[in-house]
Amino acid sequence: MYAEERQEAIAAQVLREGRASVTELALAYAVTTETVRRDLAALDRAGVVRRVHGGAVPVRALHLVEQGVHEREHTRAHHKDAIAAAAGEFFPLSGATVLLDAGTTTARIAAHLPTDRDLVVVTNSVPVAARLAPLPSVSLHLLGGRVRGVTQAAVGEQALRTLDGIRVDIAFIGTNAISTRHGLSTPDGDEAAVKRAMVKCANYVVVAADSSKVGREEFASFASISDVDTLITDTEIADDDRKALEDGGVEVVRAGGRP
Repeated sequence: MYAEERQEAIAAQVLREGRASVTELALAYAVTTETVRRDLAALDRAGVVRRVHGGAVPVRALHLVEQGVHEREHTRAHHKDAIAAAAGEFFPLSGATVLLDAGTTTARIAAHLPTDRDLVVVTNSVPVAARLAPLPSVSLHLLGGRVRGVTQAAVGEQALRTLDGIRVDIAFIGTNAISTRHGLSTPDGDEAAVKRAMVKCANYVVVAADSSKVGREEFASFASISDVDTLITDTEIADDDRKALEDGGVEVVRAGGRP
């Protein structure tokens, strides 16, 4: 395969799958990782893909425009279901405090909240609050503020003031992107501010994100890798991405599918 043909195939794969790692591309096209890096550099210069640590993402991955909840609900749904099921094992014992961030994956985690123990649950997510409100075992606290229609999450000063004054045992955080260089990030600054406060108020931070988010970077960073205790993702995470995160002190749990 000529270099131009390989680069065209790589670009198509990145656009189709949302990301690709250097290691998996080298295996797929039977070339060295150095050759792949040169290919990605050429594609980056051409404006076709954006190079990130360990691989590449589409240029559109770095943007200020977000998909709405309804669009994201069915994207990589089986991976999100597996992540949510694995997250269910992290819920603490009766009497503990839990924070659930907004997002389609964290909404699935709410469905796995155990009903055999009493928990205090804090959330800024309207869908999560609606799901948990009828449960007698849950003492629900819904953060106030302006609700962003695209994420159905409360943001703003009211939410930030509340988070500044509380402490929770464990927080389940969603993210649009995660990389060792830029940490956890999201397109919207107001959303990032609330997520940053959530991470700060938690004794233990669990990030729930499917593997398409790994290696990506968005506009506003809200936490560093060192702030994360555990990442629950799916089995498609690239080995080099997993190793980089583990080297940064993050426990990586791969949920569903092959071990």
